[in-house]
Amino acid sequence: MKILFIADIVGRPGRWACSQLLPDLKRSLDIDFVIANVENAAGGFGLTKEITQKIFTYGVDCQTSGNHIWDRKEIFPYLDCESHLLRPANYPEGAPGRGWGIYQTKKMDKVGVLNIQGRTFMWEIDCPFRTSKKLIQSLKTDTKVIIVDLHAEATSEKMALGWYLDGEVSAVVGSHTHIQTADEVILPNGTAYITDAGMTGSHDSVIGIRKEDAIKRFLTQIPHRFRLGLSDIKFCGVLIELDTQSGKAKKIERLKIDVPQEET
Repeated sequence: MKILFIADIVGRPGRWACSQLLPDLKRSLDIDFVIANVENAAGGFGLTKEITQKIFTYGVDCQTSGNHIWDRKEIFPYLDCESHLLRPANYPEGAPGRGWGIYQTKKMDKVGVLNIQGRTFMWEIDCPFRTSKKLIQSLKTDTKVIIVDLHAEATSEKMALGWYLDGEVSAVVGSHTHIQTADEVILPNGTAYITDAGMTGSHDSVIGIRKEDAIKRFLTQIPHRFRLGLSDIKFCGVLIELDTQSGKAKKIERLKIDVPQEET
């Protein structure tokens, strides 16, 4: 089985990249299932129902998120009714939506997806380690193919959770920092791991934001509206090949593809 994880889609440039590349990639690479992190897909911050539905039309099967999923309150009701859109599972009880799901490919294989958020330099929510272990045991009753989107700031926390889940899941893919790391590996017990898959959007930017806006914020420390970068658009993510029967990964490959810039 081949699973494509699309790195954080940032605003319209990121959505443009997906619309242009994803259909052909699915065909040429014979991809069975597509996961995309979408927490910044609406103007660089948050998500709307309309944008979620548009991203599904590109060929995405499951959408994950992170701390910015709460930036636009209009998405809250939709989180409760769209099972293919996930928020981190370790938010306390009562938060809208859900953090895991089991989905079916066109070949009728089942794929479990778990969205989890770290706590180091982020919000003090429920423990990502204990929450992951508990939910994975539940997912395993239906499938051995389980992909974890680990949305976290600290590389140490991501690496620790990767080792903690080695052999328990098919892959642990980091998101949130928007900077693609070069540490993709198959861990000893068969789990594919990468600290961060990167960002799909403008790379002539500071993690998706226009350079001058980011620099001004650091210089003045005064909050102001950020604008998105619009050039040097790249499609980033990882392609994971795994054994359907055992759930173990056989290969993980980083992707960083230039997108022809006709419009954004």
